Order: sequence, then C-alpha cells, then structure tokens
Amino acid sequence: MSMKVMTVVGARPQFIKAAVVSREFNSDKDIDESIIHTGQHFDRNMSDTFFEELSIPQPSCNLGISGGSHAEMTGAMLVALEKAMQETLPDVVLLYGDTNSTLAAALAAAKLHLPIVHVEAGARTHSQTNPEEINRICTDHVAQLLLACTEANLENLVHEGLGNRSAFVGDPMYDAFLQNSPRAQVPVLTGTNGVSDFVFPDRFYYLTCHREENTNPEILGSLLDAMDAMDAPVIYPVHPRNRKGVLQALEERGTGNVLAVDPVGYLESLYLVKNAQQVITDSGGLQREAFFAGVKCTTLLDFEVWPETMVDNRNMLAAPNPKSILLAMDAPQRIDPEYKPFGDGRAAKRIVDGLKAAFE
Repeated sequence: MSMKVMTVVGARPQFIKAAVVSREFNSDKDIDESIIHTGQHFDRNMSDTFFEELSIPQPSCNLGISGGSHAEMTGAMLVALEKAMQETLPDVVLLYGDTNSTLAAALAAAKLHLPIVHVEAGARTHSQTNPEEINRICTDHVAQLLLACTEANLENLVHEGLGNRSAFVGDPMYDAFLQNSPRAQVPVLTGTNGVSDFVFPDRFYYLTCHREENTNPEILGSLLDAMDAMDAPVIYPVHPRNRKGVLQALEERGTGNVLAVDPVGYLESLYLVKNAQQVITDSGGLQREAFFAGVKCTTLLDFEVWPETMVDNRNMLAAPNPKSILLAMDAPQRIDPEYKPFGDGRAAKRIVDGLKAAFE
C-alpha cells in the first residue's frame, strides 16, 4: 500500500522546491502525493505559470485564500486545511519554508496528530520582528522530521534541542536551479501600466522588492532613487500588492531608469538572475539563486536570511537608501568554486529517502 503524502504550498518559492521533490515522488511507486495549494500567491505569473513551466502535478484543490492580515490569512487557511486533511487522511504532511501557508498547515496537522516533515528547517534570522521567523520556529517545533538546507541550519536545530529529528539534505532550490538553468527564457516584459513595447536591454540590473517594511512610500521612493542612479536599466517585476504604490512613486519621481513590469515566470526569472549585472532584492529565494549563478547580490534587509551567502561580498546587506545600496553594490565579489554550502544538487532524492526511512 502506498504512503499518502500531502504537500501544502502557497507561494512561488514553494512551487520551485515542490517541483523537484514531486518529480522524485512520481518515480516512486510506494508514494502517492497530493498537492494542496492555499492560494496565497494567486496571480497567474506567480502561480499557474510555475506549475506549467516546472511540470508540477496539478493541485488536488486550491483553497483560494489570499490577502488580509497575517492572522486573517493564517486563520482561514487553518480552517480549510484541517478540513482537507480530515477528508484525505494523509500518512505524512510535507511543508516547505516559512510562509503563512506553512504555519497554518503545521498547526492543522499537529492538532490532527499527523506527522509533519519540514523542508528548509532550521533557517534563522534571529529577528523576532520578521513574521517568517515566527512561522519557521513554530513549524520546526511541531514537526517530526526536520530537513535542513545547510549545515548551519542543522546546527541551529541541534542548538534548539531538535537534533535527534533533524538531518542535512541540501537545498531543493539548488536542485531546481541546476535542472532548469539550461531552459532559462528571455522574458517578454509587460509594463505594470499596460505598456508592452519594451526593448529588452543588453545590460540590466534585476530588482525585486515586496516585503512590507520596504514598500511604504518613503522607503520605496528612496529605493527607486537609488535605482535611477544605475548605469543600465533596472528590471523590476512588481508584486501585485505593490503595484499601486510603485506606479505612484514612479509617476511622482519620473524615474525613467526603472522598468516596472508584471511578475515574470520562473524560467524568465532565471534568465534575469543569470544575466543581470547585479541583483537587488529582499527575497530569500532570489538571494540564493544569485549565489548559485555567481551574480553579486545586494539584500534590502537589516538582518541576514542566508548567512551562507554573505561571504566575499557575494551578498551584502543594505538599507533602502541610495548611499547604502550603492556602497554595497560597489564592493567587488570573489567566488570560491569549492564553497557549496547548499549541497550537491541532489537534495530532492535525499528528502524522499529520508521521508520513507522515517515513516514507512
């Protein structure tokens, strides 16, 4: 009889990780996976496109839950996921990362006494004001199997007394990067204001900025001023919830160097990462992809998400103002090809093998 695994996803970084692990599940006759999509990321280019590009099995259901406060979103997901789990009765619930979808699924499964596997366990920013920090800590402490992307993450779990149920497997996002890099696609850019006649630039910078702390009008305006000082156009795929604020800021400033465009798909984003002069972001996933690609990254946060990338100026923190950003970007990086903290690109197989060993 097959082991029933319920995978819960809701945001684009989780789709990327689920793609490589689901491929391993599909080749294993002893595992029957069902995917639940909470709907946290709902825009086509942030959801449907990823399932199509990465050949992820279609979700058994999409809960369609997005928007609202953290409590409203997490609470609605908790109710809906509990019902889905009661109907499906999975043997194991598989979770990725640190979103509200992850926390809601962890709480629902724990209350139903369902075993939980947490991939990307042990990541810590040590910032209690970071909502994702709360999500990842809570999820780790109710999970039965904790699978870490890096040895440092594993050490965090050991320090918290969770070492007896933890293992280092590597980062499935690195698996996905290696597998899909040859398929990277030049983006077809559509402006957030409906303009679609962009000439794709030969040289460009790649900006993403979506965290709440970076999108108030004053900070966003200062960030866009910094981007206007770049020596090449800045491609900025805008998160749907930031669209109005970005368009208003650009109109007020007349910032002509920033190409504000609709969200891009995963293969298009890979192209942007690999070919950018530099990456500027507040995304934990994009920091790692820039690191994988050997492209220098400036991170618009005041805490380290992935300290493993913060070596030899490869990824540097900056406040969202021109002076801090330009200072970070000017520092030359050095790449040590032997330094591979995220594993060897075979994390997905180790995840599946670890799950089977623990619960069969």
